Amino acid sequence: MRMLHLGLRVTDLERSLTFYTALGYAELGRVPETDFGSLTMLKLPDDPFVSLELVHDPARPVNDTGAVNHLVVQVDDLDTTIADLADKGVTAEPPAELGPGFRTSWLTDPDGYKIELVQWPPGHPPGMTEADFT
Repeated sequence: MRMLHLGLRVTDLERSLTFYTALGYAELGRVPETDFGSLTMLKLPDDPFVSLELVHDPARPVNDTGAVNHLVVQVDDLDTTIADLADKGVTAEPPAELGPGFRTSWLTDPDGYKIELVQWPPGHPPGMTEADFT
């Protein structure tokens, strides 16, 4: 078993697409009509498949983001990513170092969802493992 993607409800699809494209996501395709609304499939450059689905139904805007605590996106170079985002009009918080080489920054999408940018220390596996908790 593996996690495939998260379906995230958005209020304004074009505004959210602009934001997530600035973050580095690319649109792979759309499913125009479902019981949930329209579905827009996104992936990051290093992901082999869709990792985020934007769910949009004009009749059901986002009124509460409390059910989703945050999304996490791994980056290779946090400072470069923050500068690139600023060039695209997206503001990220100043980076924090949580451990040697382990750095994070936070930003907020147009609907209020929190996104954590993570830069792992050199040699760290591409993701969180049991070793991170021992």
